[in-house]
Amino acid sequence: MRIVFGPFILDLDTRQVTRGGLEIHLTTKAFDLLGVLALDRPKVLSKAVLQERLWPATFVSEANLSNLIAEIRHALGDSAQAPEYIRTAHGVGYAFCRDAVVIGPRDLAVGNGSCWLEWDGHRLPLAVGAHVIGRDPDVEIRVDQSTVSRRHARLVVTTEGALLEAFVSKNGTFLGSERVSAPVPLTDGDAIRVGSVQMTFHVRASVASEETQLL
Repeated sequence: MRIVFGPFILDLDTRQVTRGGLEIHLTTKAFDLLGVLALDRPKVLSKAVLQERLWPATFVSEANLSNLIAEIRHALGDSAQAPEYIRTAHGVGYAFCRDAVVIGPRDLAVGNGSCWLEWDGHRLPLAVGAHVIGRDPDVEIRVDQSTVSRRHARLVVTTEGALLEAFVSKNGTFLGSERVSAPVPLTDGDAIRVGSVQMTFHVRASVASEETQLL
């Protein structure tokens, strides 16, 4: 099972956390803790529950747990004061506070050069990784239109699938006619709108089409 959140992929089967295809190191217990919190999101798990899951039938100091939380935050570039991924419920415990999407083995399979965006005569190949869409000159997919925010949305491409994630913007991000409020998976031919700009997502042969050929 893979859990995609922001630019990160948490692979519970291979026990890896990656960003843009690069592995991020976590100690064994820190990885276990991140997995527990991500699977139970957005529920707050008490310190007692977390200690029992990580160190069953073993007494450990609360400092061990707080040290693991600090390790995870450092690895993800998170902040205790303005948490994006791990939230502290003071006096209780911790919670995973970022929207996430679970990707299974039967979901869309993509890779470098196998998917792309089309809009206004442009065709942009999408490599594995995170691609921010916006008006800012430094983003990966620049759309110089007044209705598009500087950092408007993000496409996350993995070897398992592609996701569309909306940032806070005045004019919104839409998949078809539905406004995007949480990360959503993309399939071939999906219509995307950022501000007033219409785009189409494309992908070559998917797992689904290969299975159909075998029937």
